[in-house]
Amino acid sequence: MDQIEAKQAARAKNLRKEPLRTPTDLGEAGGADIAAAMNLLLADVFALYFKTKNFHWHMSGPHFHDFHVLLDEQATQILAMTDPAAERVRKIGAITLRSVGEISRLQRIPDNEADYVEPSDMLAELRDDNQVLATRLREVHELCDEHRDWASTSLIEGWIDETERRVWFLFECGRRPDSGGR
Repeated sequence: MDQIEAKQAARAKNLRKEPLRTPTDLGEAGGADIAAAMNLLLADVFALYFKTKNFHWHMSGPHFHDFHVLLDEQATQILAMTDPAAERVRKIGAITLRSVGEISRLQRIPDNEADYVEPSDMLAELRDDNQVLATRLREVHELCDEHRDWASTSLIEGWIDETERRVWFLFECGRRPDSGGR
């Protein structure tokens, strides 16, 4: 057995010990750093998704229909981030979130379990949460860029744009008529 075959045999043996460890050229530290950051991001995305659906379900008032539809559209967009984020973690050889409990332990976007929230407060809270998410997306983008993980940075760039659009819509919907939005 030559040296190349020996390395391949050793690699195959290691993969049997760690069956979910997908090979990657990002390096062990790069993959681990990116996976940890992406899993935190994923927990935040799930938390934001559920909060957005919570507010969608509990919306009330004279703009009920418009806000109800807006939040449903935004929740769908947020949920669409989850699978690509989790699959990216798996593609770089790491394990992703496995339970609601893990999401709860990792999430940094706070829940809102109030019995009643004013519609304007719902919009403001979601606007602020999306702004926080945009900041965190930029932080993870920077980390991925440092490790030359162009696939992750590409995904994140689209998510930043979508998140900024949500912030914009929530800001505009939350403006009072006398604030220039006559």
